[in-house]
Amino acid sequence: MNGYLGIDVGSVSTNIIFMNEDNQVLESLYLRTQGQPIKTLQLGLKELAKNLPVSTTIKGVGTTGSARHLSAVMVGADVVKNEITAHAVAASHLVPSVKTVLEIGGQDSKIIILRNGVVADFAMNTVCAAGTGSFLDQQASRLNIPIEKFGSLALKCRTPVRIAGRCAVFAESDMIHKQQMGFELPDILAGLCEALVRNYLNNVGKGKEILGPVVFQGGVAANIGMKKAFEKELGLEVTVPEHYKVMGAVGAALLAKDAAAKGNRSRFKGFSVADIHFNSGSFECKGCPNMCEVIEISEEGKTIARWGDRCGKWSNALAREHAQIS
Repeated sequence: MNGYLGIDVGSVSTNIIFMNEDNQVLESLYLRTQGQPIKTLQLGLKELAKNLPVSTTIKGVGTTGSARHLSAVMVGADVVKNEITAHAVAASHLVPSVKTVLEIGGQDSKIIILRNGVVADFAMNTVCAAGTGSFLDQQASRLNIPIEKFGSLALKCRTPVRIAGRCAVFAESDMIHKQQMGFELPDILAGLCEALVRNYLNNVGKGKEILGPVVFQGGVAANIGMKKAFEKELGLEVTVPEHYKVMGAVGAALLAKDAAAKGNRSRFKGFSVADIHFNSGSFECKGCPNMCEVIEISEEGKTIARWGDRCGKWSNALAREHAQIS
């Protein structure tokens, strides 16, 4: 069996998918990064290798997410793309006519505006984490309810309570106040969903022309209360795709397949990288007033990648060193 790997390593989750030649996602992993991207990625690769037939051939690998460069040098990626591109590609593949992508993850949220299949505009949250997965997890824990039941409970509301959703701190304190006043839990949860949707649209979506079809993806898309709140506020139907939690990885795999179609052989190092010892570190370059923080990745004690230097002093030197060896 031939296929492609999509890897999305973020601050909260690490997502890995295997896609076959027919663009079907046959294997999907959603892991908590827990501040250890190298360890988590290796654990994910080990688990994926167990689930795939021994004869599986990986024809291409794509990486995305905040740790896309790190994961790329670890596994030997063929394509490295930012989250905006990866999510847009995945959404366009599943809903070809999509015009708006709402994406809310563990610690960030973004909106992508597409026109004729091309990204026309986008925005990301900059200061407030209200409405992201970590905030909703925190509130579910405080209320002593499983996060999986958050959305279904919100749908049982009769009259949503007005919650101040401008920021996470105000939202939490307002929720506590409403509880003390005796409001029902479903009404408070529905009110919180609506407040977080207003916050998202007034900040991330400010000034954006939101047209249908609308696709909602990211971990928070599992919360049906948020989906209904978006539909109520926008007056549009909102689609949650099957692989909503790993859409970045799906997009990375699709991009890897496009790269492989050009005839290039994959640089994938194999699943054995799960057992290799990697180290990441950084140092401050004092060569000029920029004082760049240079990220350095080593494999079994040997430096294999550097980035972060604006002038290329360190990364270019390493590239020349590799070229001489090869």
